[in-house]
Amino acid sequence: MIHSADIREWRNRDVIDPKGRKIGALEAVYLDTTTDAPSMATVRTGLPTRHRLVFVPLDEATLGPGYVRVAHSRGIVRKAPSIGTDDVLPMQREEEIFKHYDRPYEPGADRGRRLARG
Repeated sequence: MIHSADIREWRNRDVIDPKGRKIGALEAVYLDTTTDAPSMATVRTGLPTRHRLVFVPLDEATLGPGYVRVAHSRGIVRKAPSIGTDDVLPMQREEEIFKHYDRPYEPGADRGRRLARG
């Protein structure tokens, strides 16, 4: 699990799957607005001229020297909902991300955002 204090120092580190295959580079961490705990990360994938940011859960992530290992395979992560590298996640797409990983979704406090960029 990534702790809030670790967020900034792991940006741009390799994100790998359970088999050690590189998925991309960690771009940003999104906090769960109900707990303030790291919940999801965006991973920069694609060709240099066609980068996009895909979302991956961090609840079972482990840190190693120079990498973040997530619990999902590279294929599952690369098919996850994505945004452009300069885009902001619309609140209406949050549920889509949770469903991709077969996770229950509940809006945040006062039916607001569940994910906030950390």
